[in-house]
Amino acid sequence: MTLQPTTCTAFEGLRRIASGARAEVALAVKQVIERGEQAPVLVFDDLTSQPVEFDLRGSDADVLARLAGEPSGSTASAEEAAESADQDAPRGRGRPRLGVVAREVTLLPRHWDWLNSQSGGASVVLRKLVEAARLAGDDKDRMRLAQEATYRFMTALAGNLPDYEEATRALFAADRARFQASMAQWPVDVREYAERLAAGAFGEG
Repeated sequence: MTLQPTTCTAFEGLRRIASGARAEVALAVKQVIERGEQAPVLVFDDLTSQPVEFDLRGSDADVLARLAGEPSGSTASAEEAAESADQDAPRGRGRPRLGVVAREVTLLPRHWDWLNSQSGGASVVLRKLVEAARLAGDDKDRMRLAQEATYRFMTALAGNLPDYEEATRALFAADRARFQASMAQWPVDVREYAERLAAGAFGEG
């Protein structure tokens, strides 16, 4: 899996002050803090809602230079790296390597009978079944991660807002209509960001 470039969003109290690349948000936060605003400033990672902290010492150039030294948010998985290496490796004679690994599978006779009766044979059907199960698991993981990210943000910023507990229950019940209704009285910036984070919890995004 390849991660998306890291972006974040900053709030001054319940007001959103910046959203986008880390460098852009860091400078906006620096400006707010230097202005002497009293409301707390919190920055959230747009994917996980984990808090983001910036070293804002020195000039804008100093801040940007430090950020430029951070690791990139885009990385390749070990699986992708191995696949790439396999593609680049020289090929010998004979059948090309397809990345297929042969292992023993133990099934009951009726399972083998059903598999062998399917189009493409047992191996093709098994691969399709595994892939379908994997994708279903990915959907559940995306839903869980979206719920966790939204809850983390709501706990940090919306815990004292009206119907917070009802919104939380609706989030984990995957009830989008009730979730939105519970946030109706929230400041628009908080409500919109919570809805953005929660999209995956309702099978969107």
